[in-house]
Amino acid sequence: MAEFHNSDTASWDAGQVRREQPGPSHASQRPPQRKRRRRRRRMHPLLFLLLHLIFVALSSALLGCAGWLLFSDFCSFNRAGSPPVEMVVEVSSEDTVDTVADKLKAAGLIEYPWFFKLYANVTKAEEKIGMGSHALNTDMDYHALVLGMRSAAGNMTAETVQVTIPEGYTVAQTIAVLAKNGVNTEAALTEAAQTADFDYDFIDNESQDISRLEGFLFPDTYEFYVNEKPSNALNRLIKNFNSKLDDELLSAWAAKGYSLKEIITIASLIERETDGTDQARIASVIYNRLDGPGSKGGTNGLLQVDASLLYGLPGHEGAITQADLETDTPYNLYKYPGLPPTPIANPGLSAIEAALEPEETGYYYYALGKEGKHHYFETYNEHVNFVNSSEYYGN
Repeated sequence: MAEFHNSDTASWDAGQVRREQPGPSHASQRPPQRKRRRRRRRMHPLLFLLLHLIFVALSSALLGCAGWLLFSDFCSFNRAGSPPVEMVVEVSSEDTVDTVADKLKAAGLIEYPWFFKLYANVTKAEEKIGMGSHALNTDMDYHALVLGMRSAAGNMTAETVQVTIPEGYTVAQTIAVLAKNGVNTEAALTEAAQTADFDYDFIDNESQDISRLEGFLFPDTYEFYVNEKPSNALNRLIKNFNSKLDDELLSAWAAKGYSLKEIITIASLIERETDGTDQARIASVIYNRLDGPGSKGGTNGLLQVDASLLYGLPGHEGAITQADLETDTPYNLYKYPGLPPTPIANPGLSAIEAALEPEETGYYYYALGKEGKHHYFETYNEHVNFVNSSEYYGN
């Protein structure tokens, strides 16, 4: 028997086992090959630094330009003129901060509405901006624009009421309408009409009679604050009247040779004497009696306007009597020639235009027919014949 060692047996067993077990093919016994990774080419550090600096510089420049544009708009640097351009911006109770910003943009007073809205929201501008016509200019920054739209009467969050003042209403009737709609009390409004100072040359601030405002409270539809300061409410009507005096009207007024108060007085007579269909013809009769030759068609300059007589008889009711015609008041145009001392109502624009551009006629008289229209006459006899006929409204 051959001699053997334990180590030989172990060697055989292990080798035999390896040979008898199934295994991978010869090819698969090759060691796995690693995929080669492409080496990334690294950017040169100096080039990277340069590009980074360029990007930072461009970003800073863009942000700086945008910031400067916004800052310029905020401070009005980008729109200040020499001299500044004035614009009027209307703010109503329907407006919000957003719509006000859009109006400022449309007027050329700001460039970036969204930025103004942001400023207005941060500064609570809705608690400062009030209703009305605001005179602003291109030299105003955001803060000045908001202050320029302030109203002592109230702000955009306050309760408002819409009021229509009819054409031909007197100051007393206008005050009654305002009081009825809650603008303020009749007593407070009357006191303001008597004593408040109004910054217009055509208002007599020395007088303490409400007739000093007669003719100048322009009939229109307005938005008022509830319990608005009385002088502010009345001033808004006067301001509206003043805004109607454009260059064309002012030129026509200067050409007539009458004062503004006299023109408005004539317009008030026209307003109260007709329904509006023949205002220019009524105006011709008034001017013929005022400026006609000689005895002025037999009238001796007496306008004989019933509406003026009644204005001087407050509280009068019923038909005009002979005693009324003999009443000694400066508004009795049957007794005193020429115009009454003040307008007798607040005329509308059409009556003012008729006072400035009357028809050219030879009429000195008119009377109302039963069909509701005025009939015009050149002589007193023609007038009397009509008044005595069945066609006259009074018969």
